[in-house]
Amino acid sequence: MTLLDPATWTGKIHLDGWTTGSGGVQDVVEPATGKVLGQVGVAGPDDVTRAATRAAAAQEEWAARPPEQRAAVLRRAGELWETHAEEVQGWIVREAGSVPTKAGLETHIAAAECFEAASLPTHPQGEVLASNAPHWSFARRRPVGVVTVIAPFNFPLILSIRSVAPALALGNAVLLKPDPRTAVCGGVALVRVFEEAGLPAGLLQLLPGGTEVGVAVVEAPEVAVISFTGSTAAGRKVGEAAARHLKRAHLELGGNNALVVLPGADLALAASAGAFGSFLHQGQICMTTGRHFVHESLYDDYVAALAAKAEHLPVGDPSTDQVALGPIIDGKQLDNIDAIVTESQSQGARLAAGGRREGPYYYPTVLADLTPDNRALADEIFGPVARSCPSPPTTRSWGWSTPTSTACRSASSATSGGR
Repeated sequence: MTLLDPATWTGKIHLDGWTTGSGGVQDVVEPATGKVLGQVGVAGPDDVTRAATRAAAAQEEWAARPPEQRAAVLRRAGELWETHAEEVQGWIVREAGSVPTKAGLETHIAAAECFEAASLPTHPQGEVLASNAPHWSFARRRPVGVVTVIAPFNFPLILSIRSVAPALALGNAVLLKPDPRTAVCGGVALVRVFEEAGLPAGLLQLLPGGTEVGVAVVEAPEVAVISFTGSTAAGRKVGEAAARHLKRAHLELGGNNALVVLPGADLALAASAGAFGSFLHQGQICMTTGRHFVHESLYDDYVAALAAKAEHLPVGDPSTDQVALGPIIDGKQLDNIDAIVTESQSQGARLAAGGRREGPYYYPTVLADLTPDNRALADEIFGPVARSCPSPPTTRSWGWSTPTSTACRSASSATSGGR
């Protein structure tokens, strides 16, 4: 049985069922070829209003159900991800430009998220609080009501399901706004799985759309919590809107992350880890290793090793070729990557590998000898560009204090954890 039969969802949003959206339709485009894979419906603000109202009504009955009934739906959803993994992976490869191993990771984690969420309804939902008065004092957790989930294109399934599954398990309803560029694998697939798992109507509404829809799903009065994953600029706006309306917001934003290579590090291991961190999914990840700060005693050898790895990574269409890197998500992002690489060289950076585009692809790139004022060091690029610079031998790595707007993580390579 096909989970993602286009006859079910073509040209439609999901608002209590598959229906046309007031925003029209949008092509689903394969980044590697430009081929149109299908069409999804586009929501409008009026659709969001109806979806939020219906979700709030459905949520009350859902929250009142016995915990085991909610858990059963989540377990069934986990089983369905496993059953339809190959089909969903195919969509992630073609729609998001992912290599098959990364697509397989997404379906594996989607199943795991649902199985884990299935345990939540039967967890203790309260606690006894200390009290100086001669009576019991209890705290009880209750569902918040309606949760908005806004997910990006890069890990479209994982970054949707990780919020959708626990929200549903704990008795909430969800308004899901996927990135329009990955609305099938990051939206349609979730709705279809939960439909087949027996989730009642109204609890998971699919609302693809642009900025107007994003504003509407954040500001809808019925929405109590917003889960947003995306750019720092958009996240600031979501956070500001949530604050104005006194709503809780969970924001995972951009990151300009660092790898610090210290004296005594295994050079081959460090370069391998650095390449993986910089080039996974074409560097289009908030946790990508963007900046490489290397002790100057190892610097030249490290850059050479990293550049050699970059030059040997195959690039191409992940649906037809054995490649390590697929396409950039769209032309706008491709232009942005190329502009930053070009500008960084004009500011004195040395191109050690890559630095070229070909069709929808940007080849893995290593920029060396950057100074703290170089734009490529300060900005998140969201592309396959590793930026490296030497760290002085007698001071702490100045990389930690180099100006950057954001960081999601950091890493180091050394002879010991203590170092």
